[in-house]
Amino acid sequence: MADPHHASDDYVRGSQEISEQNQTFTAFMGLTKWGSLSLAVLLLFLTLWFQPGGSFFGAAIPAFVLLVAGVFFLKSGKKH
Repeated sequence: MADPHHASDDYVRGSQEISEQNQTFTAFMGLTKWGSLSLAVLLLFLTLWFQPGGSFFGAAIPAFVLLVAGVFFLKSGKKH
């Protein structure tokens, strides 16, 4: 007698619609990439600004360079 709780005959591998999961994964990865870059730029800026003898412009220039380099490398990543 077949167990009604295990309907293994109903599932066909690869037949489930996954577009919503794919969109969620893509959004999560985008937020992770850009959020990490934002935190790195902010951390660099604040560390250089508030170190002894630090200045606003002495911190803003390296932070801006990191931001530009990060945007360049994240945008030029592998395309699907």
